[in-house]
Amino acid sequence: MPPEQLSAAESAFMLNAFEIDILPGVRGDLGEPLVAASPGELAPILLSLVDRGWIEVCRLTSWTAPDGQLGYQPGPPVAREELPGVLADAAAWEYPDGDWIGSLTLCLTQRGSQISW
Repeated sequence: MPPEQLSAAESAFMLNAFEIDILPGVRGDLGEPLVAASPGELAPILLSLVDRGWIEVCRLTSWTAPDGQLGYQPGPPVAREELPGVLADAAAWEYPDGDWIGSLTLCLTQRGSQISW
């Protein structure tokens, strides 16, 4: 798909998923007026990308590198039927004050990684 066929907001979510960033990171890639949009305005955009099979929404889990350093990795995808409720939580769209474990993160699927955006 040519990049011009994706909206600017869809491209922002795809970039966020490419970077495997936590959900609040998408606001840094959104333009006005969506940068300040409510979860109710943003969730349908993300859900349309999930429904196309391009993005998975996961929760971060802990990970230990071979050298012993601690980090994070995406856990299993959140079930599609749970996503509307999960994404309706305004806290999911804000950076956590402390530990990032359990934060929502976006990941490209194999199909999504083939999309030109």
